[in-house]
Amino acid sequence: MTTSAPATTRPGFLRRFLRHRLAAAGLIILFVLLVACFGADWLAPFARGHQDLALGPTPPSGAHWLGTDELGRDQLTELMYAGRISLAIGLAVAILSTAVGTLLGAVAGYLGGIGSEAILRLTDLFLIVPGIAVLALALQAFGSSMITIVLVLAALGWTYIARVVRGQVLSLREREFVEAARGIGASGARIIFRHLLPNLAGVIAVGISLSVAAAIIAESTLSYLGYGVQPPQTSWGSLLSQAAGYLGTPQAYLLYTPGLLILVAVLCVNFIGDGLRDALDPRGRQL
Repeated sequence: MTTSAPATTRPGFLRRFLRHRLAAAGLIILFVLLVACFGADWLAPFARGHQDLALGPTPPSGAHWLGTDELGRDQLTELMYAGRISLAIGLAVAILSTAVGTLLGAVAGYLGGIGSEAILRLTDLFLIVPGIAVLALALQAFGSSMITIVLVLAALGWTYIARVVRGQVLSLREREFVEAARGIGASGARIIFRHLLPNLAGVIAVGISLSVAAAIIAESTLSYLGYGVQPPQTSWGSLLSQAAGYLGTPQAYLLYTPGLLILVAVLCVNFIGDGLRDALDPRGRQL
């Protein structure tokens, strides 16, 4: 008895992914952002929070490539440290929500019956909940620590991947290799983890990429509304919120740069997701 090899291990996957030029470019740019943000302790031009009150807000220059804020803090340095929070939240939420959604979706698809219906109804309940309102209330009640934000966003973000995985498992559970596994007495858990989930590697990878983008946008929205990370921590969303009053003034560069980085990060992740989807598309394997 053998299982069909996951699409991500088949020859040509990398070639098909790199053929998607936007996905390849997005992967490179996202890698640069990750290195710059998580390596800020070594790469940032100034120390975090370093102030030069005599300098005040200044436009981009050779000394400060992205300018300084009203406290004389280097904007590039602040963006690098803020990006560490935004990207870490996005990645953590994506991994946690995808893990939960994949497990529940696989169990619902394989078991069927009452258990499947219960999980579907739970999914429907989370889908109709107004996300931003629940997030704001939960963060007010439990605090706006990074862990709380990750847990709340993950608790609301697992539903999409759960539905997708359930649908895929429903189509796979009647395949010959699953029937063979049942025939030799394999348990349900073994079938799910050893035979079904490896064949969903592509779906899971795409789900993670989409979840990262959604989590970055949600965290930025919360921070912009004042419910996200709190000082002394900063994120791109909180920097955007702090600079909201500068629109139409000479200090508008403080508003544009965090907004642009959010846009670039989300686009990169979405392009990577598109590239993974195309590379893992069964029709693409024949190219």
